[in-house]
Amino acid sequence: MEQRQKAWSEIEEKYKWDLTPIYKDVDSWYEDYDLVSKEIKKVLDFKGNIVKSAKNLLDYIEFSMNLERKLYKLYYYAHLNFDSDTTNNEYQKMNGKIENLLAEYNKLDSFANPEMMKIDYNQIKEFYKEEPRLQEYEFLLEQLYRYKDHILNTEAESIISSFANINSTPEQVFEALTDSDLRFGKVKNDKGEDVELTESNYSSFIESTNRDVRKEAFEMLLKTYSNYKNTIANTFAGNVEVLTTMAKLKKYSSSLEASLFDDNISTGVYNNLIDTVSNNLNVLYKYFDLKKEVLGLDEFHLYDQYNSLVPDCSKNYTFEEAKDLVLKALTVLGEDYVANLNKAFDERWIDVYNNKGKRTGAYSSGFYDTNPYVLLNFNGKFGDVSTLAHELGHSMHTYYSCHNNPYQYSSYKIFVAEVASTVNELLLKYYILNHTDDVNEKKYIINEMMNNFKSTIYRQTMFAEFERDMHALKEKGEVLTSQLLSDKYYELNKKYFGPNVVVDDVIRYEWERIPHFYYDFYVYKYAIGLSCACYIADGILNNKPNALENYKKFLSSGGSDYPANELKIASIDVTKSDVVESAIKMFDNLIKQFKELS
Repeated sequence: MEQRQKAWSEIEEKYKWDLTPIYKDVDSWYEDYDLVSKEIKKVLDFKGNIVKSAKNLLDYIEFSMNLERKLYKLYYYAHLNFDSDTTNNEYQKMNGKIENLLAEYNKLDSFANPEMMKIDYNQIKEFYKEEPRLQEYEFLLEQLYRYKDHILNTEAESIISSFANINSTPEQVFEALTDSDLRFGKVKNDKGEDVELTESNYSSFIESTNRDVRKEAFEMLLKTYSNYKNTIANTFAGNVEVLTTMAKLKKYSSSLEASLFDDNISTGVYNNLIDTVSNNLNVLYKYFDLKKEVLGLDEFHLYDQYNSLVPDCSKNYTFEEAKDLVLKALTVLGEDYVANLNKAFDERWIDVYNNKGKRTGAYSSGFYDTNPYVLLNFNGKFGDVSTLAHELGHSMHTYYSCHNNPYQYSSYKIFVAEVASTVNELLLKYYILNHTDDVNEKKYIINEMMNNFKSTIYRQTMFAEFERDMHALKEKGEVLTSQLLSDKYYELNKKYFGPNVVVDDVIRYEWERIPHFYYDFYVYKYAIGLSCACYIADGILNNKPNALENYKKFLSSGGSDYPANELKIASIDVTKSDVVESAIKMFDNLIKQFKELS
């Protein structure tokens, strides 16, 4: 008999996150919500007066910071509750109300930046002398005034702000079509049973040891997407149109520059990643040759790339065993790190098990006035143990950032967000490699790591190259038809998979199913994040001078500097190729280790 999925209320308390440090109950949340709903309108009192004096500027900053903290405290309580049970009507209502309130405040506050841009930054420097407390916000203001050439007048900014929801329409249409409306039909599973193919279960088919199952699922999924190529091409092109038009309006040279500007990352960093990976494709080709050999295939097709080189790790872990393993693996980060890490377990930051209505996947979420909570859907496989380590990496990065910086500098940029999480994953895997005599377990872990390099360094860079080139074509006046998009994507697959892989023609439609193409040049951060994490983990494990000390300083830097400068604390220069090359060298060494074990 199929086991009934538990409701969140039926899960043991010790396996559920404790949100009472944010609000003791829903009624308390509504009390604050009502107060903040009225308070946001007070921002209009500053209109026309913000930069008339140093005191006015300080008053506005402190008001907006305090109000922002109240808004986000409301937001995190609502969103965390909603994600633990999306079927709960009260949580749905709360989540919707706070999202609307945030949108309303952003619209009310849209006058502020254009108004501040009316004066030169040199005047701000004079304000520091008149009102020394303003110096607490010096880097915040410096970052803001970087946008001076890209902020329009008050009326124009207000108009743009009102289009925020409309501009997200392409992504919403894409999600509605791919999450809800697409039907792929039925395929046979490993037992020969007809099963409805979905995006959710596709991975179980494409990873099957039965080649016929892999091939059928691969072809059915992508051929179905091909039937919608014109619709999705228009959706994709619409999103590119939004970004390129907005970049032009805001006086950026390109949508790429506009998307990287917030992190103060030059387009050269993005292009250097693509160039460095492109110059080291031979290691990826070596990996595919290894897979072809181990799997005993005459031809290696794209639907063979997800077939594991080793049997699935049959070992199951209780959550307590996963906790113990992660803590042991991370002892190399020092007593203070482990002591802080234990708070996640002792203070119930983690929502562990799946339940009815719970959001899928995993994440770490929190800010200055909350704990950095972790959502899991723990099933006891090694992947779940790795996910625990990963999300705790995010949480500890947030913890160190918030406890070592004032509120205005407590939030780190997404550019560095995947570094700490990936360091934890690497330390976990190397811990197991160094503490097991089981050859099959070693091969399993190495296989997992090699696949991560393939999918993160190479595949994400391929996506980054496609995204860059399609935006560039649009900015040159090209029309992004389904034919052009599909042809360009097929050419990239030929480049990245190399001469010894059969690049099946149907892969030309895969671009249609990639949600990250609606995330504004985001995917390159995965590749750089893994590269930086490899460099840091290697330094810690090999006791390189100051490696651990510098890593903790990096974790504690929060948002107190630009991301590239913060990484320099950990001896990483993202403008150069050596960090990415060192990660690729680690990948190459893993390929050699696997061959030796085999």
